[in-house]
Amino acid sequence: MTIRSLDLLDIPTIARYRNDVLTLDSARALTRGHPLGAMGLLAYINPARHLYAAIDNSGESALLGGIIHTRGDTFAKLLYLAPSSQLNDPQLPALIEHLSGQAGEWQAFHVIAEVDETSEVFPALRMAGFSVYAWQRVWDVSQLEKTETGHGGGWRRLQSIDLPAVQSLHYQIVPQLLHPIEPAPNRVVGFVHPSAKCFANVSAGMYGIVLTPLIHPEEENVSDKINSLVTNLLDRRGRPVYLNVRSYQAWLEPALEDLGAKATARQAVMVKHLARLAKNGQAALAVHPNVGVQPSNMSRMDVDE
Repeated sequence: MTIRSLDLLDIPTIARYRNDVLTLDSARALTRGHPLGAMGLLAYINPARHLYAAIDNSGESALLGGIIHTRGDTFAKLLYLAPSSQLNDPQLPALIEHLSGQAGEWQAFHVIAEVDETSEVFPALRMAGFSVYAWQRVWDVSQLEKTETGHGGGWRRLQSIDLPAVQSLHYQIVPQLLHPIEPAPNRVVGFVHPSAKCFANVSAGMYGIVLTPLIHPEEENVSDKINSLVTNLLDRRGRPVYLNVRSYQAWLEPALEDLGAKATARQAVMVKHLARLAKNGQAALAVHPNVGVQPSNMSRMDVDE
């Protein structure tokens, strides 16, 4: 079996799979576009980025895959697999393992993949050591309109002084078993509300803006606050806006429905735990031995596209 990094000689294969790609990082796809498009390929030229792609030519069809890591994060994310029409290829788990090995070189402790819960790639991901730990749904909130209720205003950009309060909010909302996989925010990125019970991380690119909220269940006037956050975004420049809601914030979904937001298909969020070397050279799990993440039982839900 031959798995190697992509190079210029693979451009014909990349072009052939241009419209046959499974994306596994929803926020990046919505903000930066197609991973095999022109902008996506230019990203590989930047040596400062932890971005890697590989190809497996050992089967009847070539298989492609990509993985990405942000410096300082404890996790990497599978970016894409191609072709999406060959997700049952027996060589695919080996390619996923190879990509995960690159994440270990970046000193990541986990690899995350976001997959529609009806996707055919589940068996390959499970064979490569992935399991479901949460689910999410992305909501299109681009069409929300400003209201005059006055209950939701006051959002401002995050400052360094706000980090302790945001981290405390993270620990109150995100289940403890998920803390090793989803660490508390440590970058001054996003928006906070004066109530100190609302935070929204932001990921923006030329194609869109994705907001990931952390809102305390005791917070009032949630619909107004979400509406104010979306409709008062600065420097939006006509880009679509999305809200990414994880399962531990599922109580926000009725509020989004009332606002007229449109939901995409539900996705399973999967994780593979990597190992790291201890000082004595013995293999040690990256997760604390008392922490376990069990696969959740997923049920199919039909939603309006």
